[in-house]
Amino acid sequence: MTHTTVGAAGFLTALRSPDAEPELGAAADQASAVGLWSIATALYDELPADVRDGWAHRLCTRLQERYGHDTVTALSVSPGLSVIHDWHGRAVLPLVAEILRGGTSVSLSPLARLHAAAAAGRPTAPDDWRTALHPVLLHLHAAAYDRTSAYAGGHAGARDYALSQGRSAGEADAYGHEYAELSATAGERAFAEAHALTLSDALAQAYAADDHMAYAHTCPASQVRAVIRAYDQKGVGANSVTRLSEGLLSALAENRSLRNR
Repeated sequence: MTHTTVGAAGFLTALRSPDAEPELGAAADQASAVGLWSIATALYDELPADVRDGWAHRLCTRLQERYGHDTVTALSVSPGLSVIHDWHGRAVLPLVAEILRGGTSVSLSPLARLHAAAAAGRPTAPDDWRTALHPVLLHLHAAAYDRTSAYAGGHAGARDYALSQGRSAGEADAYGHEYAELSATAGERAFAEAHALTLSDALAQAYAADDHMAYAHTCPASQVRAVIRAYDQKGVGANSVTRLSEGLLSALAENRSLRNR
């Protein structure tokens, strides 16, 4: 990995480079120290080109206001996940609620309560996190699955196979649709179950321990993109990326005010 220069310019350079690593003392490192770096890079990449740099400068300012300009290793700086939990409560879960609305009876209330408690510094056992996370992640990743592409690929392959076996064009097309429906449904289920099982356990351990390094290993950027993709594919609204990015700024500002009380 490459290192960046200190300050706002270096922070922006790092966000633009997928292989960049923040340098100790830079605002980018302040983001990394609390598990925010991969979230920030994912949001920056997803934001429209005409607004992403402005958002990045605002993010850098919020990080400097919260953690100071020079160091992230001082004892007064918590390496925990309070900002992450606050961000989930104020931005992520409202989007997930819209994604799941009408299609499932899964309640987000248990998970919302755990995030609120964690943001306030009240720890919860891994089993409680796992129980609350798994059903939500299962339905979220089912919604994030690219069923359209999977269906199209399955249909084309099955149709071509049927044609090669001497079926008529109509028969081959019907066979392709039948196969594609079964294949896409099975693929969606496997995709959702694999992600929900893996992530619910990894996130439960990270959240219960309030461990930013463990959280960083749960692929937060991929989780961000899953929410965005699920939201866009459901067609339930607009500006999911804006809501997530602005919510992160708000979470940083709120946590700063709580520290200063």
